[in-house]
Amino acid sequence: MPAYDFREKHYEIINGEKFLYPAENFKHNLINNSLLMLFASYVKENRSGFVFMHLYTYLPDGNLVFPDILFIDKAQEKLVIENEDEPFRGVPDMVAEIFSRSTMKRDVSVKKDVYERNGVKEYWMIDPWSENIQVYLLRDGKYFLDEVYSNYSDKELSALTEEERAEVKMEIPVAVLDGFKVKIRNIFGWYFE
Repeated sequence: MPAYDFREKHYEIINGEKFLYPAENFKHNLINNSLLMLFASYVKENRSGFVFMHLYTYLPDGNLVFPDILFIDKAQEKLVIENEDEPFRGVPDMVAEIFSRSTMKRDVSVKKDVYERNGVKEYWMIDPWSENIQVYLLRDGKYFLDEVYSNYSDKELSALTEEERAEVKMEIPVAVLDGFKVKIRNIFGWYFE
């Protein structure tokens, strides 16, 4: 694997090309912190694994990624402990990437392909502007779009018919954490409901 100086600015190395990781804006940070708190609380309470924000990860194909959020199942505990002072070397069970204007195209195409190829079981692409989340699940080595979840305001919900409101999903089930669901409003909102 290529040597990397972690004291310099944050970079990812994808398919041999080096990409500067952009500075995060306020909304990106809010979403990232909310996800970290929601996942970490559940994972810690249930002793189901490890959740990290911005953990350098060497994937088996040699790519170095710096995901916004990643979950590693307890079954991989030995790998996490072995990599305690270095980047994680392995395959996270779940990754979430929050779009920024400079990374959105790469998150949707190149990184999605890299995560799929390496066997990441669940991939969330989060759009902070439209406040929606595309959830991809790995099946037979290929991603399929499980669902697109949107954050509806109270005003938008009240404009829907009763039948339309019944179709709105207010929570995202996390496939790799059986029984765990995340309220969409808690991802994009200022406070937890």
